Amino acid sequence: MMQCVFPDSEKTAAHTCFWPDPPSKKKVWFPLAGRRSPAPRASSAPFPKKRLQFRRASLLLFPRRLSRGRLRQPRIRPRGDRLSLSGIMASNTERTFIAIKPDGVHRGLIGEIIKRFEQKGFRLVAMKFLNASEELLKQHYIDLKDRPFYPGLVKYMNSGPIVAMVWEGLNVVKTGRIMLGETNPADSKPGTIRGDFCIQVGRNIIHGSDSVESAQKEINLWFKPSELVDFKSCAHDWIYE
Repeated sequence: MMQCVFPDSEKTAAHTCFWPDPPSKKKVWFPLAGRRSPAPRASSAPFPKKRLQFRRASLLLFPRRLSRGRLRQPRIRPRGDRLSLSGIMASNTERTFIAIKPDGVHRGLIGEIIKRFEQKGFRLVAMKFLNASEELLKQHYIDLKDRPFYPGLVKYMNSGPIVAMVWEGLNVVKTGRIMLGETNPADSKPGTIRGDFCIQVGRNIIHGSDSVESAQKEINLWFKPSELVDFKSCAHDWIYE
């Protein structure tokens, strides 16, 4: 406390008043709520008042990311089957080859099949309606050339028009095969394309790539690079996080 004395003009005695000391500028150590606060060390400065609220809020958001009062930036790393953020964004551009066979075209199922892929959230990148040549079909089914049904399969695919398509999206190859159903419609579950629209294996209305490698090979076989349309759908942000 500071004391000041001044004389009174009418009295002989002096009046005395007291003034409080100025506020101390020394920083005060504020303990954190819910945690035992260590004693302040000479090498580390305590938290000022203006940072106390931020630190308390950061404890709720990043309880294990604090070290000596500094907020560490969380890093995303792949662990096991988990994907990094960049890996997720990259896999959104996976593509597959889907072809509606002549029986699917003649039965008027083009619109229904396209609708299912669009409603799932996949993006149509390329599509053509054509009568495929025998040479193209033989090259497409080259892996089955030693099978006894190979000649009949090529003849069947060459008997009418085909709708060849390229679809893009997250895990589109695997998900596309699930949407198609089993090769034999009798083994396909209701809700799949083959389970809903066909009966015999020789008329299973649709083809889909069985792997990412096969999809790339089939896309290159049926389409030129200039025929693939690369664009971002306005629904992209409503489908992917």
